[in-house]
Amino acid sequence: MFKSYRDLMVDEYLVAGADTAAGGTDYCAVQFISKTNLDVPLVYHSKKLATEMTNELYPKLNEIYDITHVKPTIAYERNNGGVFEMERLATLNKEGKFDLFKMPSMPRIDTPESVKYGWDTNTATRPKMLQELKECVDKHLLKIYDKPTIEEMLSFVVVQTSSSWKAQAEAGAHDDRVMALAIAWQLYQICKQPNKDYDEQARRIIASRLDEPFE
Repeated sequence: MFKSYRDLMVDEYLVAGADTAAGGTDYCAVQFISKTNLDVPLVYHSKKLATEMTNELYPKLNEIYDITHVKPTIAYERNNGGVFEMERLATLNKEGKFDLFKMPSMPRIDTPESVKYGWDTNTATRPKMLQELKECVDKHLLKIYDKPTIEEMLSFVVVQTSSSWKAQAEAGAHDDRVMALAIAWQLYQICKQPNKDYDEQARRIIASRLDEPFE
């Protein structure tokens, strides 16, 4: 289910995009992009429902924090039950070892802004996220180790629908890894690497070396 292509490092910040399965022949996929190294060191892919994926991702997210000492950020696609699983993941995050991505929205004066965990893939965001991922790959900005992901990209075609043109997997192929990577690339561009938190002892040592009072 998890494919790891290198060891993670201390102070490394990862963002993850998850494409949720609707059942049947569909797959769940999660791509982890390192903002520190600009590569994809970890990939999840499994023919399971989003509920089962959450059960397997939760300990992995905790493990990533334990190794890197930096909270990873994750976003599920909100379709196919993703919104409910993001909320469940939030309740599981009792130790606060990872962050859940909040979908940016335009605030309205007459309506209080509601928190929307996860990523909305819709007619507005889908073309943009796929185009930006294509530009990223064409310019060799991101190092991708996962061969199945590359194969999915090669099977991506543009087809004509009743109202427009749409990029999607060709007949008989899958696009879950591509969609997960497109979400992760959006997070890469939006999320800022959090500052490292020093514990009380470390801050006392720093203050003593600077001959400054500790507050």
